[in-house]
Amino acid sequence: MPKVHISELVLRDGHQSLLATRMRTEDMLPICPKLDAIGYWSLECWGGATFDACVRFLREDPWERLRQLREALPNTRLQMLLRGQNLLGYRHYSDDVVRAFVAKAAANGMDVFRIFDALNDLRNLKTAIAATKKAGKHAQGTICYTTSPAHSIKAFVRQARELKAMDCDSIVVKDMAGLLTPYATAELFKALSDAVDLPLHLHSHATAGLAEMCHLKAIENGCTHIDTVISSLAGGTSHAPTESMVAALAGTEYDSGLDLEKTQEIGVYFHQIRKKYHQYESDFTGVDTRVQVNQVPGGMISNLANQLKEQNAIDRMNEVLTEIPKVRKDLGYPPLVTPTSQIVGTQAVLNVLTGKSYQTITNEVKRYLQGGYGKAPAPVNPTLQQQAVGKEDLIECRPADLLNPELEKLREEVDGLASSEEDILTYAMFPDVARTYLQQRADGTLQPEPLEPPKEAGDNKNAPTEFNVVLHGESYHIKVTGAGHKDQSVRQMYFTVDGIPEEVALETLDELVLAGGARGAVKESIEGARPRPSKPGHVATSMPGNIVDVLVAEGDAVEAGQAVLITEAMKMETEIQSPIGGKVVKLYVKKGDAVNPNEALMEIEPA
Repeated sequence: MPKVHISELVLRDGHQSLLATRMRTEDMLPICPKLDAIGYWSLECWGGATFDACVRFLREDPWERLRQLREALPNTRLQMLLRGQNLLGYRHYSDDVVRAFVAKAAANGMDVFRIFDALNDLRNLKTAIAATKKAGKHAQGTICYTTSPAHSIKAFVRQARELKAMDCDSIVVKDMAGLLTPYATAELFKALSDAVDLPLHLHSHATAGLAEMCHLKAIENGCTHIDTVISSLAGGTSHAPTESMVAALAGTEYDSGLDLEKTQEIGVYFHQIRKKYHQYESDFTGVDTRVQVNQVPGGMISNLANQLKEQNAIDRMNEVLTEIPKVRKDLGYPPLVTPTSQIVGTQAVLNVLTGKSYQTITNEVKRYLQGGYGKAPAPVNPTLQQQAVGKEDLIECRPADLLNPELEKLREEVDGLASSEEDILTYAMFPDVARTYLQQRADGTLQPEPLEPPKEAGDNKNAPTEFNVVLHGESYHIKVTGAGHKDQSVRQMYFTVDGIPEEVALETLDELVLAGGARGAVKESIEGARPRPSKPGHVATSMPGNIVDVLVAEGDAVEAGQAVLITEAMKMETEIQSPIGGKVVKLYVKKGDAVNPNEALMEIEPA
């Protein structure tokens, strides 16, 4: 039996699982020579949430990160996680965008493309797999592991055979929530190794504390490649420790061939680096066996915690964890992995906080029930489907077959800001975030969100200012985390509000500034404060978020139930409907505004 190969995930899934994907390129490059000398089969360093985090929070060019890592790791395969037709975003993209993205990733240094679909709908993998093969790179087909009445070893074996027929070079079992148990792993890999003659990989999160045992049982039953993370960023919602697996297999027929002491040196480096990102540590990233019941991946729990903190409802986490399996059943038992984890999780939060199931349905749930993400693993709740989709046609074909080519249109939309094809593809993934990033880059004002200084015992000189405020009857915990460069009277200030990072432009309100016209702006801002919802015609949101679109104007006539606003929370969009029929008499919001449930967003005068 061949030796076992190890893929190291510290530069992607390790910090995505434990540090909210916030590790900066500057902290990756110094250790690259030692990583490159280890002899890993591959080093996962791109894809997943890293692309989004680079642009949204770190103000880095993700393509430049890839190029720098390629140069710094000349002897190691680079690996990425690709969401099939979703690429690195949260919707399906047209085939021309998928082909262009894969081609550019390959040209910039990517070697191994791990390609998955959240529903295991293999129709959504075919374009990305074909593009990877055309680029001469390694296409790894993915089985998203989950358990439900609709999932079985027989079904996973059938999927593996189809992935082989699609010309995949290897197959990975992606256990994103840590649901596998040792003997279930043995049975699954025995069946897969008997059915296909491709290299088999295992990716299993350590959330339930079972990952190392699952790896060993998989190896004993035909698995030749395992995913691990260096120990200082391993365990809990991350993965099995690299050093531990190297030691466990040493001197056996499964010996990885890696040098334990050299891997330990890398662990020491990341032990120090982890301290730099302490503000992103979460109470929900440790071992949690509840995942075996609710199937909620660790990263999803962190997102849910942030949502509930925004609502001052963190005490309702257990209610949400109870609601998630119910929503998942209604949606036909999708595996909980991006984007279905966000789709199910956000809807569960809405159900709990509104006190009524599906009183508000997100646009993504509607799109899912319509077939816009592909075929659900099992039949969906027909009553819910009718409520969400109404008389609109269901999508039976591959969703991307309904999309026209997009690349030229995207190129036109960002003309003048994009300086490369890579910039256009960044814009394709996250239009609003990317436009802001590209504009700030052009203006020379890019600045990453600040990092809190590490706290030293007895040293308060770097301690951030903390205080509580009460606004409109709501209490908020504010922590000042940093300040940007002062430009005349304006300075960027950085806070956390109930643990959520925020950024504001602070303008000095001295007499000189006020005399110039800022006084009028301040007065207008105060006068324009949103009232509390108190009338039948007040339109409000059920959870904090941002305004994506305003669908009506002042003076427009609207009907009860008509969509008037679109909001976004946790990357999921929701239509806000008019509670009554009448005329829009006042808009309190515009596109891009942050909003909260205790605010009226518009006022409608009854007909």
